[in-house]
Amino acid sequence: MATAAQLSADLPATQEWKDVLEEILPRQGAWSEEEYLILTNHRNRLVEFTDGILEVLPAPTDRHQAILGLLYLAFLNCIGPRGGTVRFAPLRLRIRPGKFREPDLVLLRSAADPRRQNRFWDGADLALEVVSEEKPERDLVEKRGDYAEAHVPEYWIVNPQTETITVLRLRGDAYEEAGIYRRGQAAAAALLSDFSVAAAAVFDAD
Repeated sequence: MATAAQLSADLPATQEWKDVLEEILPRQGAWSEEEYLILTNHRNRLVEFTDGILEVLPAPTDRHQAILGLLYLAFLNCIGPRGGTVRFAPLRLRIRPGKFREPDLVLLRSAADPRRQNRFWDGADLALEVVSEEKPERDLVEKRGDYAEAHVPEYWIVNPQTETITVLRLRGDAYEEAGIYRRGQAAAAALLSDFSVAAAAVFDAD
């Protein structure tokens, strides 16, 4: 284990590296879309991007991943045999030029959809977020506006804190509620007429 003296001796070197990075990396507000894409090609953290500003997201919890895993398999089992595709984070979704989100789950009804690109998706038929305890308004408010801006037809908000699944359907430039589902109910997709998943199964996922 390093002694206090050794740690103290390392501080100048650490600060020097921080100073170097500040000099060579763009400052907040000055990142380009290409610089963001290059950065996120070489990281294992979720990072979102809006008009030159990076936002580093918290690492998902075990419960978050359990819920997401169940939903991913449910959507995949429904849409996969029909030629659709489902992906889970990290995968970049471009809202518009200069703005990217990393949804917990995104879906396209056709795997051949031209919006499905290798570096990022340029749109989706459905986006889903499991609400973060750290900043719930990101998923409840901010991303609701973002996915509407991107014209994603359906947005699911899965909230482990309230144990609710809110299904939103795009009408014009904004979402309207297609349904709010709780234990004892099955959340139904507006886009996929025969898809539903029991809310209790989602929140009891392990």
